[in-house]
Amino acid sequence: MSNTPEISALRREYVAAGLHRDDMLADPLAQFGEWMQAALQAHPDDATSMTLATADADGWPAARIVLLKRYDADGFCWFTDFRSEKGQHLQQNPQAELMFYWRGLERQVRIRGRVEQLTHADGETYFHQRPRGSQLSAAASTQSHPVDHRTTLEQRVAALDNAHAEGVIPCPETWGGYCLVPQQYEFWQGRENRLHDRFRYILTASGWMLERLQP
Repeated sequence: MSNTPEISALRREYVAAGLHRDDMLADPLAQFGEWMQAALQAHPDDATSMTLATADADGWPAARIVLLKRYDADGFCWFTDFRSEKGQHLQQNPQAELMFYWRGLERQVRIRGRVEQLTHADGETYFHQRPRGSQLSAAASTQSHPVDHRTTLEQRVAALDNAHAEGVIPCPETWGGYCLVPQQYEFWQGRENRLHDRFRYILTASGWMLERLQP
């Protein structure tokens, strides 16, 4: 396969300050919190966007962008339709990886772990915090499944809106949240000449182990 010259010739230089072992906190969640705050200050609209990578029972991978909605000592949470492709994957193989990329800061964080489904009460609480239009779209759509035409979706949304014009839109049992419980973190800082800084935290029986990785 030949390279496309317009792509292969592209270059970018990383100029951010380095990342040293002494800079890294003992708790990777606290380290993530510092980086997230910096990202929120620099680019608040995109800071919580993360790539969610899953794989089905046969090992076929899939990745997509979702939004982080909560993170704490219990894990990293997002919400979706359980019938979606990611929902089906997580039912077959409840292991996943999250990746945050903050271009302006030349930083990347990868978080790997097992995924647990949140309670319906958790999903319902967040569902009713969303704008009404988002609630209607989520309730009317069977995410990732084929549909004959966009008009069909629009008609479903309109019918649901009319059916609940005077009341609350019920949160479907098929919609809710997931929580990834970290077993590994990797923090990446871009550096000149591609000699990037990478640090990995691995959860062991005695706590978090920190090691530097080659770029």
